[in-house]
Amino acid sequence: MTNGTSAELSTTKADHAYLRVKELILSGVLPPGSVIAQVTLARDIGISTTPLREALRRLKSEGLVALDAHRDARVAPLSAEEARDLLEMRRSLDPLAVALAAERRTRSDIAGMRAAAEGLSPLPGDPAYEQLVAHRRFHAALYGASHNDLLIGTLDGLWDKSDRYRRLALEVERGQAARDRKAGEHEALLEYVIAGDAYGAAAVMREHIDTSLGAQAARRLRAQADSARADFDQADFDRAGAERAGSEVDGIDV
Repeated sequence: MTNGTSAELSTTKADHAYLRVKELILSGVLPPGSVIAQVTLARDIGISTTPLREALRRLKSEGLVALDAHRDARVAPLSAEEARDLLEMRRSLDPLAVALAAERRTRSDIAGMRAAAEGLSPLPGDPAYEQLVAHRRFHAALYGASHNDLLIGTLDGLWDKSDRYRRLALEVERGQAARDRKAGEHEALLEYVIAGDAYGAAAVMREHIDTSLGAQAARRLRAQADSARADFDQADFDRAGAERAGSEVDGIDV
């Protein structure tokens, strides 16, 4: 007698592969834009390539993996546009979530938030996956207390993408003052939500998002994009100038 059908076993392996590859992406082991060697990765995980490809399709739907027509897979690159989009969404939704949480939190919610806050500290320069998970657990406890399933699902979907941008921002070392400020904001968010102060919770969350690692990453990527565009425009201008100069030498009326 078997323990399950082939489909069930395949699904279990695909779920395992999904979680493992997602961890490798969010931890930075598979960096943005890198090629995913499917045969090697499947062997390392201990599965065949079939459930791995199923996991990669799932990660593609979440925007973490890019697949082409030849089944080649890459980790989705970071972009200034996505960083901006994530920041705009979170500026609106996170304050709403904690405001609702302040109005709707239960005793069970409060216990969960306090437990998630235990030992929480600002992310270091090269955070381990477990540290990212702890950071997410705290914020999830806050917005989970909103008891708005659509809002919770949306924020869950945004979080994984945002983690990759947090890691980018942490490549630039934060000072202790900035780390202390973030720790203070976490404490204030917890206090306001528990106290039932929707306005105070939303105000702190807006500040928290505007000075977040995601916001820093968005600014950094935008500056890089602007610089690259300026370099391209200058190169195009120089090339046009060289072509005009060449035409004048040849006596061609342009």
